[in-house]
Amino acid sequence: MDREGAWARVQGARVARLATIGPDGRPDLVPVTFALRGSVDGAARIVVAVDHKPKSTRRLARLDNIRARPAVSLLIDHYDDDWDHLWWVRTDGDARVIDGPPPAEDLAALTSRYAPYAEHPPAGPTIDITLTTWQWWSATPDSHETRDST
Repeated sequence: MDREGAWARVQGARVARLATIGPDGRPDLVPVTFALRGSVDGAARIVVAVDHKPKSTRRLARLDNIRARPAVSLLIDHYDDDWDHLWWVRTDGDARVIDGPPPAEDLAALTSRYAPYAEHPPAGPTIDITLTTWQWWSATPDSHETRDST
């Protein structure tokens, strides 16, 4: 897998795991829906929405964590019992919380990816992540872990 292959796999994935740094310095990890923005050979971003799915509170730790420490990681992966099909992509970046409704182009990207968002669009806030590095691995014989700074 090369950078284009990693990009395509992230583009096709349905869920990622977002890691932020908590106030105690420990990682906080949550699954998120997302949209990949930008281009494979240019500036890349990922947008994550806070949506209407049930939550115990609207004051989410991930938002507080990002406001305090903007460094984040996202892990996008695929598991299969046929281990020849395993792969993962990790992106690191700098995040910021955008309070209020998502920017129109980000909202369009999210609603086109997820049917529930078309019926009930996320109202915000959103997390905007500027990607700084990519790492990937695939079980295919010609692949190995690679690090690519953006």
